Amino acid sequence: MGKREILIIEDDRDIVEMVEYNLQEEGYETIAALDGQKGIEKALREKPDIIILDIMLPVMDGFEVCRTLKHDSRTAEIPVIILSAKSQETDKVVGLELGADDYMTKPFSPRELVARIRAILRRGRAERPVSKIVRGDIIIDNTRHKVTIGGEDISLTFTEFKILEYMARRAGIVLSREQILDAVSGDDSVVCDRTVDAHIKSLRRKLGDAKDYVETVRGAGYRFKEM
Repeated sequence: MGKREILIIEDDRDIVEMVEYNLQEEGYETIAALDGQKGIEKALREKPDIIILDIMLPVMDGFEVCRTLKHDSRTAEIPVIILSAKSQETDKVVGLELGADDYMTKPFSPRELVARIRAILRRGRAERPVSKIVRGDIIIDNTRHKVTIGGEDISLTFTEFKILEYMARRAGIVLSREQILDAVSGDDSVVCDRTVDAHIKSLRRKLGDAKDYVETVRGAGYRFKEM
């Protein structure tokens, strides 16, 4: 397997150089874009293994970049880590609702960033069961990382796919937010109740008429409806 390639979309050249140095020291290849539009163009052209995305960008801000990437089938499954000076919980929730897989605030530890990248890439490399999960009209194909509803493909982020898969395998069981976080994120992601809520909200929106399969159990967590 060749070196993993990481796209850094950040307009601060000092931060770009610092991140590139630390990632290259760990054996990753890096490419960079200094504005949102160029970031999208490089993501489409290079198909990186992961994207590190700032929010305050010229031409197009990071939220719009994330939205664009996650709505394009060519880039929808590329994991995105938002790296931003915006530390408000609402900003984190917005980023996660748009499909980001993680959110770090500046100033940040390069070692922690590397750890989070490793965790996301490790989960992406993990061997998935060969069998498909079929729940009503929903088919979850682990080998192709693909979800269809009534024969129509549904575009999910990496984290949304893992949440859906985890819950569907445990249909009928009430799962707490902490259980879902531990199962799909490990110890290296943003940990708060709103993180799971944001991903679930986005997942339900994408499921359309099948959204009722994902049930809220007040005061306890979530449950995938047992068929």
